[in-house]
Amino acid sequence: MCGIIGVAGVPDASRVTYLGLYSLQHRGQESAGVVTVDGAGVARSHRGMGLVSDVFSETVLGALPGDVAIGHTRYSTAGSSVLANAQPILAGYREGPLALGHNGNLTNAEALRSDLVAKGSIFQTSSDSEVLIHLIARSEAREPEDQLLDALERVEGAYSLVVTIGRTLYAIVDPRGFRPLWLGKLGTGYVLASETCALDLIGATTVRELEPGEFLRIQGSPPEIDRLPSLAPKPHQRCIFELVYFSRPDSTIFGRSVDRVRRALGRELAKEHPASDADCVFSVPDSSNAMALGFAEQSGLKLEHALIRNHYVGRTFINPTQAARNAKVKIKFNPVREVLAGKKVVVVDDSLVRGTTSRELVQMIRQAGAKAVHFRVASAPITGPCYYGIDTPTKSELIASSHSLEEIRLHLGVETLGYLSLDGMKRAAGGDSTEFCHACFSGEYPTEIPDDTQKARNATPLQVTLAV
Repeated sequence: MCGIIGVAGVPDASRVTYLGLYSLQHRGQESAGVVTVDGAGVARSHRGMGLVSDVFSETVLGALPGDVAIGHTRYSTAGSSVLANAQPILAGYREGPLALGHNGNLTNAEALRSDLVAKGSIFQTSSDSEVLIHLIARSEAREPEDQLLDALERVEGAYSLVVTIGRTLYAIVDPRGFRPLWLGKLGTGYVLASETCALDLIGATTVRELEPGEFLRIQGSPPEIDRLPSLAPKPHQRCIFELVYFSRPDSTIFGRSVDRVRRALGRELAKEHPASDADCVFSVPDSSNAMALGFAEQSGLKLEHALIRNHYVGRTFINPTQAARNAKVKIKFNPVREVLAGKKVVVVDDSLVRGTTSRELVQMIRQAGAKAVHFRVASAPITGPCYYGIDTPTKSELIASSHSLEEIRLHLGVETLGYLSLDGMKRAAGGDSTEFCHACFSGEYPTEIPDDTQKARNATPLQVTLAV
């Protein structure tokens, strides 16, 4: 999962982009980058490993002039966590500097890469996003937007893109609409961002969410928006896990308030898996806070704050290595003993992926004096990998893919365990339930998944070069 932002016609665009990336930090903590384009069409780039605050300083931002910019926060789903794979990608191009920021994952990237290498392309990264750069460069179309379309006709999978060619900013969402992208207005300029929370922070007015397959061009001074012909339509497949975990609760995505959906998930969970003998309910902060509130509203149980989160530690699920996840759990949460001692408690979490984090949490809760622990998960069992932008690369890492409910309960060490059903998730999300991608829960993948897709997960640029 990644966060992207694009800015056009806004003075000091680098600082606006920087602020927007702060709001999207939860979508990726491995690297961050900004590309700006000044009035003369000169592009400048700065990328670095780590958090937005680590990568950028006042000096760095001052060296990135221009009123057009794109930014990116990354965690890897294709290609390893190294600086070479950080985005935005910037390349010299016949139409002017070309920069690209991508949120999603291209499922046929390996096949396309092999074909391009055979035809003479030289890759600098192991990121699937670089495939798009080469496809654009090889297009024989005359206009830049047609070159983009040529490239996108060959790729499959999930992509929300911000692209600059010269001083023109493009925004594109794949026809299935896996990942969100919003348009906002800031002064006489425009801003694009993965979530509305970024627009809120920089003071932009939300205009609308881009539809699946939508293709926008923003150019001129002051900038004007042209809606270009949409990509060939396909059945919508909005990622339901965006609503469950990834997006911030103060955002609106897919036409829904994330906070309201999460409260509804909690209410559905309480209906399906009540715990009538419990004394209280609390969340595993922060992404499940609203779910615990919904559970409390529906069940009548007292809502407590029994786990205190250290906000100077990042999100454990999107950390790229299991060793780092395990170490962070111990310093990320601390139990409130006065709340837990002698109590029968309901713990509400948004999801259960590998089970290692949850097991350690349960041990902490018991050590703090809890008399009984009922574990409730506000999503269905995750039984398969996501190939559209979430880092769950193998079935062997997913505890629900190879263990029964009872085995997972014993592994966690809890009195009872309850997952929300997939139907319950759809009810909470509301609207047309057929519009969601739920492949990681149901195994119903909306695209063909090539056998070589797994290989791209941990490839490094060096490994790719040697393989050629």
